Amino acid sequence: MSAPLSRIQNRALALAGVLQATWLVDRIARTGMVDSASFNATIHSLFQFDPESPAAVYGGTQHVQLGLRLLREMLTGSPTEEQRPCIRYALGALHLQKQLDKRPDMQATIHNRLQHAAKKLDHFSQDINDISSSIAAIYQDTISHFRYRVQVTGSLQQLQNSNNADRIRALLMAAIRSAVLWRQLGGSRWQLLLHRKALAQAAQQLLDGQ
Repeated sequence: MSAPLSRIQNRALALAGVLQATWLVDRIARTGMVDSASFNATIHSLFQFDPESPAAVYGGTQHVQLGLRLLREMLTGSPTEEQRPCIRYALGALHLQKQLDKRPDMQATIHNRLQHAAKKLDHFSQDINDISSSIAAIYQDTISHFRYRVQVTGSLQQLQNSNNADRIRALLMAAIRSAVLWRQLGGSRWQLLLHRKALAQAAQQLLDGQ
């Protein structure tokens, strides 16, 4: 996309990032399987420390197609039963971001440890699935200490799998990262209520490549 994105398009992109992460959380919790391209782009968003644009957080809008489709569908109609857990987790991520915003010390810890994890990823060429355990440990040592917790539901067999648990925590961290972007761009609950149609249109524009 050559032209810079509008403010509403950037906000739609950030919300799509949240939804993409939480949709993947639900897929892993229920089936243990996930689209690898969407998963990789979502996890890599955690390592974009100084992005030149909101789209650069995800490596381009093409890597948030799943989230953009979800956003458009959820804003233009009633959420399906399948989408409800994704929305619940997304609202949880937005709430946790507000809690994190009050803790600059925790923000610094997360930032430093993510930078360390990024170096491991660069130097040892680890598969992105392997790095999930490092991100999950950061989540457990920081976000998990808040009184509010995102309660993930699904298949007991899948949730008891340690690799799945790591990937879920890593994705929740990525959802919070996108929630941070949403707030930085002026996003709020009022934005969702008052600009529902505009956000849906922006999501469609991004899907159309405009």
